[in-house]
Amino acid sequence: MSTLPEIALDRADDPLIIAGRVFRSRLLVGTGKYKDMEETRRATVASGAEIITVAIRRTNIGQNTDEPNLLDTIAPDRYTLLPNTAGCYNADDAVRTCRLARELLNGHDLVKLEVLGDQKTLFPDIVQTLSAAETLIKDGFKVMVYTNDDPIIAKRFEDMGCVAVMPLAAPIGSGLGIRNPYNIRTIVENAQVPILVDAGVGTASDAAVAMELGCDGVLMNTAIAGAGNPVLMASAMKKAIEAGREAYLAGRIPRKRFASASSPIDGTFF
Repeated sequence: MSTLPEIALDRADDPLIIAGRVFRSRLLVGTGKYKDMEETRRATVASGAEIITVAIRRTNIGQNTDEPNLLDTIAPDRYTLLPNTAGCYNADDAVRTCRLARELLNGHDLVKLEVLGDQKTLFPDIVQTLSAAETLIKDGFKVMVYTNDDPIIAKRFEDMGCVAVMPLAAPIGSGLGIRNPYNIRTIVENAQVPILVDAGVGTASDAAVAMELGCDGVLMNTAIAGAGNPVLMASAMKKAIEAGREAYLAGRIPRKRFASASSPIDGTFF
């Protein structure tokens, strides 16, 4: 009697671990660009994500008492909030934003750092990002850092103490997918901390490719919130992340130039 091989259906058997915290989902999602709070809630639930990133400079989490509070929709006791420094263009602003988030969230220390270079490309300013990361790490923050897809810079962020490195796949919000899979793979192969693709994913197949490259997770916002049906796209992304991870663990067949028959003729009877 043959036995089927076990497959990783239980996410608890293959957790994502960031700064000592254990997560079942490898999909991280943002909260911007939705039409209203209810759509934000429904898409977040459909994604299965446990880590939710929040742009502190653009989202009310209690600093504006006369505006709707995101925390009434995304409950901190159900999700791990990941404050981010979106909209910051220098190290000082990024550090100040993280400190504000820590104050608003009762000492929360896990943050996503991004320092942008210009408004057109939204590429990271690496010099300013390095400066901000150094200050935040010394200040006790656990930094997940947005960077370009340069393996040397990615390793430098790891060596200085960032708890996760998040290279872009393509420009923020572009939906272009994985533009340089070879660099992403090199970053993954050299890393001792989680590597999560951040920016550029457009659809479910992009997310699956990122996971098949060996990435530990994917963070996205526009790909879900900008879809025709954000809730349905969130569900699709959840499945793509899971399928891509399982394919990576299973190990794909090598690429070959010519055919290889599924049913070889050697040993057949005529």
